[in-house]
Amino acid sequence: MRHAVVFGLILLMGCGNPARTGPEGPTGRGSGSGTQKGSGATQGSGGPVATARDVGCPAPTCAYHAGAATYFTCTSSGSGSCFHFGPPCSPGDGCMYDATDKTYKQCGRPSEGTCLAWGAACAPASTCMFDPKDGYHRQCDDASGGACKKFGALCAP
Repeated sequence: MRHAVVFGLILLMGCGNPARTGPEGPTGRGSGSGTQKGSGATQGSGGPVATARDVGCPAPTCAYHAGAATYFTCTSSGSGSCFHFGPPCSPGDGCMYDATDKTYKQCGRPSEGTCLAWGAACAPASTCMFDPKDGYHRQCDDASGGACKKFGALCAP
């Protein structure tokens, strides 16, 4: 429950370290009074816009779930694992893990997080690959033929 409250506050306040959007920063309040005259005029509140400057925005990814042999939207990840899964998805680059031969291949017909028709070997653009030996996602330092010959540090799927 606590996570849902924090997530809700982040969404309400804004997230990230906002770039300058106006003459004096994120609020856009410069020398003007915040009031526009004429048809369709609006009047600003004059107060600053609340933003959580050092809180990152959630960035869901599409991660492989070994237990289901399916890809799902990952809403929270780190240390080589996804902690919270959402609905099924397909990676944007079409490169998916095939559990039957433990390699990555291009998927010609993705469906609900699985692949119905496999293509040629590939490596994910992020080089963060599933390691079937321990079930974690790791940075691949040497990929060839859809497999990783040398795994490195844990990475967030």
